[in-house]
Amino acid sequence: MSKILRVNLTENKITSEPVPEKYLKLGGRALTAQVLTDEIDPACEPLGRHNKLVIATGLLSGSYLSSSSRLSIGGKSPLTGGIKEANAGGTAATALSKLGIKMIIIEGESKTGYSQYLYVNKDGAELRPAEMAGLGVYHSAKLFFERYGEKVSPILIGPAGEKGYYSAGITNTDPQGRPSRFCGRGGLGAVMGVKGLKAVIIDPADAPGVEYQDRPAFQELNKEMAKMLKENPVTGEGYPKYGTAAMATRTNALHALPTRNFSEGSFEYADKIDGEYLYKTIKARGGEGSTTHACMTGCMIRCSNVYADSDGKEVVAPIEYETIGLLGANCGIGNLDDIARLNYLCNDLGVDTIEIGVAVGVAMDQGVIPFGDAEAAYDLISEIADDTIMGKVLAQGALITGKVLGSRRIPVVKGQAMAAYDPRGIKGLGVTYATSPMGADHTAGSTARAQVEHTDPGPQVELSKKMQAFSMFADSMGLCLFVLAAFAPHLDKLAKLLEYYSGIKSSEQELLAGAAAALKTEREFNLRAGIGPAHDRIPEFMTEEPIPGIDSVFDVPHEELQKIAE
Repeated sequence: MSKILRVNLTENKITSEPVPEKYLKLGGRALTAQVLTDEIDPACEPLGRHNKLVIATGLLSGSYLSSSSRLSIGGKSPLTGGIKEANAGGTAATALSKLGIKMIIIEGESKTGYSQYLYVNKDGAELRPAEMAGLGVYHSAKLFFERYGEKVSPILIGPAGEKGYYSAGITNTDPQGRPSRFCGRGGLGAVMGVKGLKAVIIDPADAPGVEYQDRPAFQELNKEMAKMLKENPVTGEGYPKYGTAAMATRTNALHALPTRNFSEGSFEYADKIDGEYLYKTIKARGGEGSTTHACMTGCMIRCSNVYADSDGKEVVAPIEYETIGLLGANCGIGNLDDIARLNYLCNDLGVDTIEIGVAVGVAMDQGVIPFGDAEAAYDLISEIADDTIMGKVLAQGALITGKVLGSRRIPVVKGQAMAAYDPRGIKGLGVTYATSPMGADHTAGSTARAQVEHTDPGPQVELSKKMQAFSMFADSMGLCLFVLAAFAPHLDKLAKLLEYYSGIKSSEQELLAGAAAALKTEREFNLRAGIGPAHDRIPEFMTEEPIPGIDSVFDVPHEELQKIAE
């Protein structure tokens, strides 16, 4: 029987509660949205004691289905001022499922004056002194593994989160123990940090494990779903070989690869940082590198990677497209070794590579350091750890960096940096950026792979609306978005898997209706937080400044954007 773990940091009190009936059919992002709406005032301060952090599993988390155990974390975002959910792969969601925990609600803020962590195992939960303030996520994870063994699943923040910096994310570990699976967007690491919580350690040792309503039926249908993933050219060939980095070639061709602070949409060194070059580099170097890697146990797609240096020693795992696009092309940096070093540094600090990549691009645009200077970029990001004034500014994200430096070209929506897709080249994603309750978040409704004319404003609103619903559906089930390449025509089968797994009976139509309802819940939260249609806008410079090569501006009319909520 699944349960809720409620942690009140003000009272230093932990309680276990049964899951209310209204939450039984909700998981992941839909669950975080409903809990936040039910339990906090949308007008509360994001970094105040009234905000809450909700760590939730998806409806299929812990099951045999490939790519079904992503972890969702929700709260009111210090970046956007609205509702936020960020999710990632890793081992934590599976570990929670084994312990029968549907979600952890963290509320209040510590009054102890020192950092704590929450330890959770089959016997209960306890708050313990962290004694590792200021440590990076790699060293912190190592200490937790030494203390509790290699099978635990740490969910933790770095020094940026401890200091309440808006760019801070929350990470958890992959199956090999790397703390690099980030719930990166929205600044939720800052929410965790100001509450005085360094980590949540999930120890599934001797846990009862998950229960299936009909295990044989699930296993039989799961074989069919696995075959779909294997035979689909995207999930069976493309993603395993090139991973998300393959997107660099596509966006560059569409003139949508952010280059030099979104002033251009194609990069002259794109072929030195794209998926094929990444694949060839890892293959040639051998050693500890790997072109394919699973971010969670049992994932068949294996779109992740392990990047090694010229001596075959691991540098970072993984390098994703967003990092390539924003710490690479957006900063004028065309060398994978440089990008890998920047990637590791950001991970260790516990900051979102998207937010920091855009902030550094803005700083470069304002002449703080030159475009293309990787060493200067490394030194600049290192200032976050050194607590210099510039480091503090950068760590607060792209919007604050731009305002402090006097920039008039700041690529953010609702206070959050754009992901690595220029909305003038892929206008459907521009619609998602503008209208999603999440702010400029590509995972909230990506249209980059759709077979449409991406610069035609006509079909983009309906396309974005469809993809936003699909994204909510996937995030609520605990599914990686990539499985939809194979599973999208078979949502009825996912509904049957859910029934065989948990006993929840639901049709494809009901699941999609639930996703639409959850989106409405998020929008209503934002309205009550003071975020309305006036905020559903792409930066003005992108509506007036054509992207070179295709002479395109973002021109989807504002009145059309409002149809998303209908």
